[in-house]
Amino acid sequence: MSEESVDGARRARPGRGRRPAAEVREAVLTAAAAQLFEGGLAAVTFEKVAARAGASKMTLYKWWPTPGSLAFDAYFHAVEATLAFPDTGGIERDLRTQLHAFVGLLTGSAGPVIAELVGAAQSDAVLAEAFAQTYTRPRRLLAVQTLQTAQRRAQIRPDVDPEVVVDQLWGACYHRLLLPDQPLSLDFADALLANLLRGIRA
Repeated sequence: MSEESVDGARRARPGRGRRPAAEVREAVLTAAAAQLFEGGLAAVTFEKVAARAGASKMTLYKWWPTPGSLAFDAYFHAVEATLAFPDTGGIERDLRTQLHAFVGLLTGSAGPVIAELVGAAQSDAVLAEAFAQTYTRPRRLLAVQTLQTAQRRAQIRPDVDPEVVVDQLWGACYHRLLLPDQPLSLDFADALLANLLRGIRA
């Protein structure tokens, strides 16, 4: 650890009053995301992240039960703004905008990371719960709420199940990410949306 990192860690130790908790947490999540995108899940350790963030390892242990849960939290923190749902008043435009952002994320540097996180969650219950709580459940809820708003606006049929639509659109993208027999592209996202809208429009 460098002298600068040591000094930063001292400043971040509980009780010193040098940095607000929110600032320390932001620094930790940013550092963990950088570790994750640079080296994958194995690169996210409390020691490495604490050194990079100028924080105390004890602070990380207090906030996250495992390095994996920190990695999931950091991933969502890094991509949350990119994956926000717009609300222009038109469901087709909003879905297309969000799907394009999602596919762009999966086909960029985040793709291998999310594939690794999904794979690791299959055999680790703690990681699976962290992944669901931090990422998949909030993302699904946001998509469902967007579709429900479109139903209230009479843009899609009231008998359509938003949960199924989420699986049809985003599930298909995950399928091509994890089983790459066919390319994951913006054209694929547009074809998905076109096929789906034929069946759900009001």
